[in-house]
Amino acid sequence: MKDLVQDGDSLVADSPFGEGVDRRDFLKVALGTSFAAATLPVAAQSVIKTDTAGLTAGTVNLNVNGQTVPVYRAQPEGKSNLPVILVISEIFGVHEHIADVARRFAKQGYLALAPELFVRQGDAGKIADIATLMKDIISQTPDAQVMGDLDACVAWAAKNGGNVDRLGITGFCWGGRITWMYSSHNPNVKAGVAWYGRLQGDATANTPKHPVDIAPTLSVPVLGLYGAKDTGIPLDTVENMKAALAKGSSKSEFVVYPDAGHAFYADYRPSYDEKDAKDGWTRALSWFKIHGVA
Repeated sequence: MKDLVQDGDSLVADSPFGEGVDRRDFLKVALGTSFAAATLPVAAQSVIKTDTAGLTAGTVNLNVNGQTVPVYRAQPEGKSNLPVILVISEIFGVHEHIADVARRFAKQGYLALAPELFVRQGDAGKIADIATLMKDIISQTPDAQVMGDLDACVAWAAKNGGNVDRLGITGFCWGGRITWMYSSHNPNVKAGVAWYGRLQGDATANTPKHPVDIAPTLSVPVLGLYGAKDTGIPLDTVENMKAALAKGSSKSEFVVYPDAGHAFYADYRPSYDEKDAKDGWTRALSWFKIHGVA
């Protein structure tokens, strides 16, 4: 196993959390991980920790038009000609959960890339309240910028052991929306899996279109995994998306879990639903296999 970047904090001695260490820092240390500030404290009892045994894992830096874009990379060690999966974060950026998802895909034989797509706007992981995060980072991040960074990830993968003829994308919340949008932007994507990503909204300079707008012309099959109890994504927007997709030929599908809310795959949050998360993961792997990514 080769680690490109070593993660983790050191705990200062003394009880209960150590001198100068608060509960949030203690949780990060105890789990050996680094979660975004806005997500703390984590639901430690359900956090999944995927090791790096047999993997090359860590951060690589891409130069995109003069901007350094950190990308968490995980892949089977010493292997090439690997299927490529882009892993797109929630609004919190590439924190430990997203890195772990990348390792989960690497254990399945993928070259997984999770880019830090907010790097020009700031450090999303350090902002502790969601209102500020949305105002200062998320709303300031243009879709066009994101598409360009993802294109750069694909180009890097093609030169570093990835087979981009077998390209997939998956994302969560904010990243679920981006999964739909990038699948429209890059028709070379074989398949996408969007986890509870917003489907419609107001047009702005940074987000001129939304998934429902591109659905009729979408050619890439995307699997949408959504929760019926997600108060932020009303079921009528899912129905609107289905109707828009029916005008095209992408053969995209939805699975709506009756008892799940938002972020049901996020094992570090109270919203985690183990049963539906496991089912969604199984469906995601199957979707990629069926559509020629795996």
